Amino acid sequence: MDRKILLTEDEMPKRWYNIQADMPEPLDPMLHPETYKPTQLPPFLFSSELNRQEFSTDRWIDIPEEVLEIYRIWRPTPLYRATRLEAALKTPAKIYYKWEGVSPPGSHKPNTAIPQAYYNMKEGIERLTTETGAGQWGSSLAFATKLFDLECMIYMVRVSYEQKPYRKSLMHAWGAEVVPSPSNRTKTGQAFLEKDPDSPGSLGLAISEAVEDAAVNDNSHYTLGSVLNHVLLHQTITGLETKKQFEKIDAYPDAIYGCVGGGSNFSGAAFPFLGDKLKGDRKDLDVVSCEPAACPTLTKGLYEYDFGDVAGLAPIARMYTLGHDFIPPKIHAGGLRYHGDAPILSKLTHDGYMRAEAYHQTDVFDAVIRFAQTEGFILAPETAHAVKAVIDEALRCRETGEEKTLLFLNSGHGHFDLAAYDTYFEGKLVDYEYPTELVKRSLENLPKIK
Repeated sequence: MDRKILLTEDEMPKRWYNIQADMPEPLDPMLHPETYKPTQLPPFLFSSELNRQEFSTDRWIDIPEEVLEIYRIWRPTPLYRATRLEAALKTPAKIYYKWEGVSPPGSHKPNTAIPQAYYNMKEGIERLTTETGAGQWGSSLAFATKLFDLECMIYMVRVSYEQKPYRKSLMHAWGAEVVPSPSNRTKTGQAFLEKDPDSPGSLGLAISEAVEDAAVNDNSHYTLGSVLNHVLLHQTITGLETKKQFEKIDAYPDAIYGCVGGGSNFSGAAFPFLGDKLKGDRKDLDVVSCEPAACPTLTKGLYEYDFGDVAGLAPIARMYTLGHDFIPPKIHAGGLRYHGDAPILSKLTHDGYMRAEAYHQTDVFDAVIRFAQTEGFILAPETAHAVKAVIDEALRCRETGEEKTLLFLNSGHGHFDLAAYDTYFEGKLVDYEYPTELVKRSLENLPKIK
């Protein structure tokens, strides 16, 4: 029995997989935030190559050699079988996890940060702006921009800025400038601070600040670590590697799980498998998005057109949303506090090819502690949502006797989240209920699209 399935550098995929080529129906068009007419990504904000990839329906897109060279620092990443967790659960199910915590920033995020920095560098851009929640994206972009000699400006959601100071230290180590959002650096941030000086911030608000910053600086472009099609595209290197690893052991998963905030990490792991389902193979494959009950976009949101940011500066996309001005509670899974989801993941969920489950943070910490005490790895609070789902399914298999093969994307380590673990051990972790009235109020402000 293989405990760890590895690939050589020569076996690393050389192309990204674009699931848009195999979707039965195309995505609804992206709309301009002022005219509400179909649009592309603003050229003054994004590189032309990323814009091309955003709307491409080519099934395969070549990975530049310069990007592959940097990927080889940590890729291919290992696929583990969680044999000790299986034994502890007394389950007949086989549990596998793809471990993305081996990258220098400790998560899946460099898979897209590297190509985004590369394409912007090739077009002569000198400075990139972005937002970050838990800090995994911010630290990954800081890492990527340093490799391509670019400046990096990061707006970090205030609650995460305060909860996760060592992610901020990591960004500083790679030369980035980091400020808490809302900040006084932008008109958007100033307006929010005037209304609520103690605002915990949100990803939607931080996006607005980063977009505004890039728009008023000629040498700058904006980058996004999730949601957009090209981001999900870059992340498919994870799922493509995983498929090769399962082929090595002559196996295929019955169910795939991953945590979802914007949706990039789970989409990257699942889409190469989901493509088989879309083509008529593996029709019974269960693909499950795992989200926080405090920010339940897929399970409680509406599938509608909405702004990607609070200020309405970014293009409008059709997605599952809680409303662009919804400010989620201060849960420790900061990377899952986005008001919407990736349009591709949203459509595939709406059309029945994927499904979603929501979990409270005390339950996910119960699960991730169980994982740590069997498998050893300390995982990010975001990833813990997928662990909770996998354990639940493995326990169901114990009851039914089904010998299912379960896969989850282990998207990052939790070494900078130990304060959250301390809160859990001290019994102070709070489960936030779905704030129905706040969401209802926010959903009333959706753009009126005919």
